[in-house]
Amino acid sequence: MKFIDLRSDTVTNPTDEMRQAMFLAEVGDDVYGDDPTVQKLEILAASMVGKEAALFVPSGTFGNQLALFTHCDRGTEVILGEDCHIFEHEVGAASIIAGVHLRTLQTTHGKMEINRIKHSIRPDDIHYPETSLICLENAYSSGSVVDIDYMKQVYSIAKDANIPVHLDGARIFNAATYLKTDVKELSQYSDSVMFCLSKGLCAPIGSILAGSKEFIEKAKKKRKLLGGGWRQSGFLAAAGLIALEKMTKRLQEDHENAQYLANRLSEIPGIHVDTSQLHINLVFFQMTDMRRSPEEIEAIFKENGIITFAPDEDGMMRFATHYWITKNDIDKVIEVMKTI
Repeated sequence: MKFIDLRSDTVTNPTDEMRQAMFLAEVGDDVYGDDPTVQKLEILAASMVGKEAALFVPSGTFGNQLALFTHCDRGTEVILGEDCHIFEHEVGAASIIAGVHLRTLQTTHGKMEINRIKHSIRPDDIHYPETSLICLENAYSSGSVVDIDYMKQVYSIAKDANIPVHLDGARIFNAATYLKTDVKELSQYSDSVMFCLSKGLCAPIGSILAGSKEFIEKAKKKRKLLGGGWRQSGFLAAAGLIALEKMTKRLQEDHENAQYLANRLSEIPGIHVDTSQLHINLVFFQMTDMRRSPEEIEAIFKENGIITFAPDEDGMMRFATHYWITKNDIDKVIEVMKTI
């Protein structure tokens, strides 16, 4: 059975073009700097986000944690949102790898309050840790896209305090698509940026960490320390090249399908769609009159060829659109949801 998988945009299989490119990829030992396909990917990735250099890494979590590990001395403090991916979904890695303290601030649709950021930067005091980094996320994992003016304000605060900014841009191309701008307009307000090739772009594996040449050289050695040195990784980089060259240009289709999905869900009594954060390819909604258990709902979907996460106890669910989800798939999902 062909499943309609709505769990995430990470579930995408590579396209036929990617599989062929992987099969034919020219490769070498990347630890020794010998893989020409990886080199091509890193040069392209750096240029697309307006940075001097880039590094191919295994995953988004790896890239974020490598950024913290490279920017920060142990025992220093990082300012970031209380519900951002680095804090919520990366297994507390910052405490183990970088050895940093995370100072979390409340957010509204992905934004920390500007004055709270200013007041959270530590003064020079024997009792306080040093603030070593500010982290932003765009697009946010809640589906919100943060506006460029806000990023500019945060970056200005950081520069005044001589603190670098890291941007978790796992879905930065979705954010740029929503804002109808070039991705460099977002990444310019960061000293380092991570973005995923396997999240919405169909590459099977990998993410990119980009920044200055000095930063990337330092990160490259720390990547090796973490066990992230690649050998013949050009087979994976070949798919990443297609992800950047072609798949970034079709994300509007996923956004339109998410809007279509949201509209169709809204037709069903007992379902409330959160349209306040419907910016990219993520649709959050609540089943306000849930008459079946979460496990039953998940099972009914699967019996009908649809894979989802079970709703939480409050009936909240998230559906993600991506390359392999069509409007016909969405119509089938709606018919099953109506029976539930």
